[in-house]
Amino acid sequence: MKLHEIAHSRSGDKGDTSNISVIAFDMRDFSFLAEHVTADFVADHFGDTITGAVTRYELPALGALNFVLTGALGGGVVRSLALDTHGKSLSSALLELDLPDKGALSGSP
Repeated sequence: MKLHEIAHSRSGDKGDTSNISVIAFDMRDFSFLAEHVTADFVADHFGDTITGAVTRYELPALGALNFVLTGALGGGVVRSLALDTHGKSLSSALLELDLPDKGALSGSP
């Protein structure tokens, strides 16, 4: 299952740091997201694209996770020659994460 099947995302930037939120469509899926979408999992997903730390913040009342990715934007808007200097495409890339099928975990078909 892809992350985009149970959540949407939004990204922002400040200098060379990207901020990516992952928000569950259904609040009942938040615990599943919190269990599987870890900072390490996100760092592995982006690989060498991120040169700094990935920090995760949980917002259970909103059904959301917020990730701060340092060293993610090639120096930032004013320093990078990258096409996506604000890192807006990072949220779409994150939504392509492969997650375990929720039905298989609960034993249902």
